[in-house]
Amino acid sequence: MLTACGGTAEESEDGGINQDTAVTVAWEAPLNELNLSSTNGNATQNSVISYMLNSGFNYYDDQLELVQDESFGTYEKVSDDPLTVKYTVGDDTKWSDGTAFDATDVLLQWAATSATFNNVEPVTDENGEVTNQDAVDAGVFFDGTTPGPSLIDEIPTISDDGKSITFVYSKPFGDWELDFTNQFVPAHVVGQQSLELTDAQEAKDAVRDAILGSDYAKLSPIAKFWNSGFEFTSMPDDKSLTVSNGAYTLEEYVENEYLTLKKNPDFKGKNQGSVETITVRYIEDPMAQVQALQNGEVDLIGPQASADVRSALEALPEVSTNNSVEGTFEHVDLVFGNKGPFDPTNPVYGGDAEKAKKVRQAFLLTIPRQTIVDNLIVPLNPDAEVRSSQILIPGSPNYDKMVADNGSDFYPAAGDIEKAKALLAEAGVTTPINVRFAYNNENARRVNQVALITDSAAKAGFTIVDTGRPAAEWGTLLGTGQDQYDASLFGWQSTSTAVTESDANFRFAPERGLNNYGLYNNPAVDAALDKLQVSTDPEEQFQLQLEIEKQLWADGFGTTIFQFPAIQAWDEKLEGVEPITISPTIFYNFWNWKLGA
Repeated sequence: MLTACGGTAEESEDGGINQDTAVTVAWEAPLNELNLSSTNGNATQNSVISYMLNSGFNYYDDQLELVQDESFGTYEKVSDDPLTVKYTVGDDTKWSDGTAFDATDVLLQWAATSATFNNVEPVTDENGEVTNQDAVDAGVFFDGTTPGPSLIDEIPTISDDGKSITFVYSKPFGDWELDFTNQFVPAHVVGQQSLELTDAQEAKDAVRDAILGSDYAKLSPIAKFWNSGFEFTSMPDDKSLTVSNGAYTLEEYVENEYLTLKKNPDFKGKNQGSVETITVRYIEDPMAQVQALQNGEVDLIGPQASADVRSALEALPEVSTNNSVEGTFEHVDLVFGNKGPFDPTNPVYGGDAEKAKKVRQAFLLTIPRQTIVDNLIVPLNPDAEVRSSQILIPGSPNYDKMVADNGSDFYPAAGDIEKAKALLAEAGVTTPINVRFAYNNENARRVNQVALITDSAAKAGFTIVDTGRPAAEWGTLLGTGQDQYDASLFGWQSTSTAVTESDANFRFAPERGLNNYGLYNNPAVDAALDKLQVSTDPEEQFQLQLEIEKQLWADGFGTTIFQFPAIQAWDEKLEGVEPITISPTIFYNFWNWKLGA
């Protein structure tokens, strides 16, 4: 909470920090990993914390325009043909343990997200761990594939001083500037942990040499540690796992309760921490967040919006609020690869993929999207509408054109029970059809949505089997437990303005997209995504996105429901708060936070 008016922190007599500039923020879900590029770490709850811990070559401003952070380093496009990009790290850029951040840290990010060295088709256990990597001699599997690095086939070159790294792309890539930003993990820590080395420089050099020399025997343990070594849900005994390169360091973490960040005194970058400590308290219940703000226990909240939350905040004195929309949208995805009711390989369909498609389409027709929006979202945003694009945000330049042509009108916003019944009859499928439905069952709004979907789906012959999980278990279920559910309800939050951002959601080959939890597989979509990666013409980009959406809606991939309404609030004594629509939302601009009188 706010503990003073203005001024700066001072050292107390015992050497501790006087909490004059301590700010406390409420957030709904706890940190579980500091590697944002791994399958498990790729989550908003992690990125908002990492945003304050780590810097990078660029960041977004409040207009969602990219700003180069030259205090961290510089980058330049050296050539267009082939696309060649050079990154140079600044002399003062260091990890919080004093180890220099250099080209090897960027090199590791490329190796881990390009799939260049992967030689194992992974099999995972219930916790998402790859179980068959040891079954292959020197088996390597990094689980962080992303589009841009995958287009860099050549081993990058590093300058003699270790400060610069140059990438040569095999194809043009319009979003190249977003490839290597601020999602790095410390290469020296990876080397120390995976190769049993103690000296930081020796460990970093070993990682560099393993990558540049394609040494699979060393890359195998490096990949294992990179995939899960930075996972933790409380303060780890080994503090090297919390090393950061930005404005703050992680000082304390009590599981499911709170974590505290402390201003990094050795950070020389542009966006210095403006308050001495930031404590993030984990409060799942939105109304409990409001109560904590009212009681002065926290200073800034970004709860899930509801009518009760809005009314309660409007009644609070000396509180600033922001009502808008987020870059997150709610959606239902179906699972294609688990032998369930939506899987074309389900023996019930006798190899007839068209039958499975009709069952998927029928189920999506039962989802009462308009009712959900009217009941749960309109009270917060009177202008709220059903979202009908898988890729574009409502209000974006091509949204209306996309919705008019993408085939989403096959699924009326109000649903169509009779049409669903007709499709099931055409497929010759006996009802009731059990659909195991996965979601975060500690989230009140999602509980209400599932109740509405359950009632509506039953009218067409679908029985919803509740496989919801609490927040602590939800992420693992979604990512690796597809054999336990057939449909999922959750939100996707935009973290960038990249036209290729949707690649991770829909791609199956050559490497399944990080967010393709439903195991969707359409070669035509993959081919269009391939073209989108290398397109630099805005009109061509839109036409490719339209082509992708037509396939998604026709295939019964899933359905979109609504754009998240945003309600954020903070003590009016906390100045400089400026939430943005994409991640990190309320944590944006932390370097300008000030405590007023």
